[in-house]
Amino acid sequence: MKLSRFLLLIAVLIAALAVAACGGAAPAAPKEEAAPQEEAAAEAPAEKTYEDLVVGYAQIGAESEWRTANTASIKEEAEKLGVELKFSDAQQKQENQIKAIRSFIAQQVDVIGVSPVVETGWETVFQEAKDAGIPVILVDRRADVPEELYVTYLGSDFVEEGRKAGDVMMDLLPEGGNVVELVGTVGSAPANDRAKGFREAVEGESGIEIIASQSGDFTRAKGKEVMEAFLKTHGEDIDALYAHNDDMAIGAIQAIEEYGLKPGEDILIVSIDAVRGAFEAMIAGKLNCTVECNPLLGPQFYDLALKVVNGETVDKWVPSEESVYFPEQAEALLPERKY
Repeated sequence: MKLSRFLLLIAVLIAALAVAACGGAAPAAPKEEAAPQEEAAAEAPAEKTYEDLVVGYAQIGAESEWRTANTASIKEEAEKLGVELKFSDAQQKQENQIKAIRSFIAQQVDVIGVSPVVETGWETVFQEAKDAGIPVILVDRRADVPEELYVTYLGSDFVEEGRKAGDVMMDLLPEGGNVVELVGTVGSAPANDRAKGFREAVEGESGIEIIASQSGDFTRAKGKEVMEAFLKTHGEDIDALYAHNDDMAIGAIQAIEEYGLKPGEDILIVSIDAVRGAFEAMIAGKLNCTVECNPLLGPQFYDLALKVVNGETVDKWVPSEESVYFPEQAEALLPERKY
């Protein structure tokens, strides 16, 4: 009897196990995973267009014809493309540019453009922009900061401009001579580099000696004032003038004429920028050469800004194309000049 109950219990257990093995719920089907390409497409933000772009631009000021043309190019191209431009004129003061950049960061613009009034003193505010995820583009002037703090520099090779001016000066003074130099804003990239390039060109056995060098701050009024001081000290010992921009050269021309000498003849003049006023001075026989520095950077700037915001790789330096102009070309080319 006991054996029969035991065998019956075993039979029941075996039946229960069979039911569990064969009649349980089927395992859940694995979830279908999205293809890597589909995930990337879902996560990637839509590319911005010019109409979506918000740009903060910290301009130096309006110290010259060149800068006025540069500002016009930045503003006009923004309007043409539909870019929302937040523009600040720093009136030649670095503290105003820094304040403007911090304002742009607070407003969460997409990209910041800046023409640094001087080379140093930018690292802190550029780091703030980087920490906020806002790329910085240097326009026209470089800044002395680590390369990771800005995405690209758009502008001229100022050292090469100085070399070109030096080469022309050696052609004008084949036997050498005394040169006075009107320097741009102290500490600025173009002033530093144009001085360096000029000296690299004339050093050695050219016979050219720089007998006086002083800042005219890139302005016409200051250029005239400093040239008056040069003439008072050195008078007719001056053979030539090298001016870091055309506005200072035009101011100096006024001072030379008031002194009783003929600019372009008694004192030869080489300057940089190639603004309309320089072409007019060459036509009048008062300026011997101008080396171009192209201010019409608006189209290139916004092209770079859009690429950067959309994650495209850009060159660390995007140079502008520039020429050298002489009096014999001036009359024919003046009607074509846009600045």
